[in-house]
Amino acid sequence: MEDSLFSIFMNAAVVSNFVLAMFLGICPFLGVSNKVDTSLNMGMATTFVMVVSSAAAYAINLILSDLGIEFLRLICYIAVIASSVQLVEMVVKKFSPALFQALGIFLPLITTNCAILGLTLFQTSREYDFIQSLVFALGAGAGFTLALLLMAGIREKLELAKTPDIAQGAAMTLMIGGVLSLAFMGFAGLA
Repeated sequence: MEDSLFSIFMNAAVVSNFVLAMFLGICPFLGVSNKVDTSLNMGMATTFVMVVSSAAAYAINLILSDLGIEFLRLICYIAVIASSVQLVEMVVKKFSPALFQALGIFLPLITTNCAILGLTLFQTSREYDFIQSLVFALGAGAGFTLALLLMAGIREKLELAKTPDIAQGAAMTLMIGGVLSLAFMGFAGLA
């Protein structure tokens, strides 16, 4: 049975959220989620890379399958992801130097974001057509952005709260991430 575009989007964004349900892309989730505006920009940059990588992965998979050299998928996908990230990095650096500084090392690290590589591999294994692949990428990007924004919003509110010394910093971040993950696991029955 073929999945509807809406179910593909919702599954990628909420039910099987790459960050909170599959635990992919944890580095930017923990590292960039201090401020809502930075998180939103990182989410948009990652979503753009996901969409470009998804479209390119679909085309690459067709070509490699026709040539009978599917074993080259992984290296081709990685090259496309790295190229997409370089494009995003150049655009952000040119048009928003402040954002480029705010994202810091995490912007080039989108290249090694396992959520993006996972996206290309999942869409290939699920044999999505081109439109389904794009919807899957948009859903995954929306879910990634949602996870970043939720974490950033909670972390900003906690800056104003009195928390015990032992629970500040990384400990609190990991506890919040765990609670958010548990909350998203509640959507698992919707798949």
